[in-house]
Amino acid sequence: MNMTRLLHPDVPERPAGVPVTTPVYQTSTYELPRTPEAAQIASAVAPVGYYTRYGSPNAAEAEAMLAGLDGAERALLLGSGMAAVSAALLSNVRAGSRVVAQTNHYTAALTLLRDVLPTFGVSVRLVPQESLPSSIDDSVDVVYTETPVNPAMVLTDLEAVRAAAPKALLVVDNTFATPYNTRPLELGADLVVQSATKYLNGHSDVTAGVVTGRAELIDRAWETARVLGPVCHPFEAWLLARGLRTFPLRMARHNANGLAVAAALQAHPRVAAVHYPGLPTHPQYALAQRQMTGFGGMLAFTVASPEAAQSVLRHTGLARNAVSLGGTETLITHPASLIFAHGGTSDTVDASLLRVSVGLEEPEDIIADLTGALDRL
Repeated sequence: MNMTRLLHPDVPERPAGVPVTTPVYQTSTYELPRTPEAAQIASAVAPVGYYTRYGSPNAAEAEAMLAGLDGAERALLLGSGMAAVSAALLSNVRAGSRVVAQTNHYTAALTLLRDVLPTFGVSVRLVPQESLPSSIDDSVDVVYTETPVNPAMVLTDLEAVRAAAPKALLVVDNTFATPYNTRPLELGADLVVQSATKYLNGHSDVTAGVVTGRAELIDRAWETARVLGPVCHPFEAWLLARGLRTFPLRMARHNANGLAVAAALQAHPRVAAVHYPGLPTHPQYALAQRQMTGFGGMLAFTVASPEAAQSVLRHTGLARNAVSLGGTETLITHPASLIFAHGGTSDTVDASLLRVSVGLEEPEDIIADLTGALDRL
C-alpha cells in the first residue's frame, strides 16, 4: 500500500462555476502561498486563511451578516453565547476595574459576574435592574445589562443607562429581543452580545455566540478569544449563515405568535400573571414601545403554585419540555428547577413561573395546547 498516494490522491479539478451557497470549509489549517505577491495578498485577509482557530471563510460570512443586522462595524463569531459574554467582558476589564450589572441575568452570566471576575481583582456590583441608571456614575468602567432579562421579561432603559454613565463601556445582551426588535448600538451600547444558538440560527441545531460593535473593540475581543479558544467551527458557522437567511421572516412570525399567545394566557382564569412586554398590562409597556419595534416570542407566566406549574409542564403536548429558545418549535420550561438551579440562583426565580419560547406553529394550536394544560388544574 502506497501511503503517500493515499494521503495525496489525484482529485478531479474543481468545477468551473462558483457555488451559489458558500461551501463548508471543513479544515483545520490552510496551505500558505509561497510567492511574495501571494503572501502579501494573504496577509491582507489574515488571520482568516491559515488556521481555523483564528477564523474561517464560513465564520467570516456569518460575521458579515451579523454585523449588518446590528448596524455594527464588525462582528466576532464564537462557540457559544457565554463565549461571547466572556470575550466582551474579559477583554475590557483588569484588576481594579469597576463593573456594575443587574442582579438578574442569565444564570451563567451571573456566575461570571458574581464569582469569576472578582477572582481577577475586578470589582462587580449587582443592583436591581430598574435602578441600574441611578446606580452608575462616571467612576464605573463597564456596565453590563440584559434586556429583556431571562426569564422575567423585565426591560432595561438603555438610553437612560447611557445618559447616566457616558464614559463607561456599555455591553448589552440582546439575545431575547434580537436586532429585529431592538438595536442597542443605536441606543448607546458599545458592544452587543447574543447567543446565536437562539433566534439568530433559529433551528435548534447550532451552538454559537456573537459580539458586535466598533472595530477596535472587536479586535480586542478577538485577541481574548484567540487565547481562550472558544472556536465556532466551520459547519456551525455555515448552519448559522443558513439560518440567518430566513431570520426576518421567522422573527415576524415569532412576534405575531408571541403576542397572540400572551393575550390568550392573560385571559385564562388559571393564570396569575403574564410577563410579556407587548401587553399593555406590562409595567414597562411604554418603554417597550419606545425601545422595541416588536416584542418577540419569549414570555413567562405564573400560576397559583409551584405544584400547578409542574402540572402544566406535564400536560402540554405540542409545547415540548426543553431549555433553550428561538427555534421553530414551541418550548416550555420551569426555570426555577432547571435553568436557574445551576449556580445557586434558583432562589431568585418564582417557582410558580413557567417560561415559553413561542414557536412558528399555528397560533391557535399553541394556545390550545397551553390552555388545555391549564384547564386540567
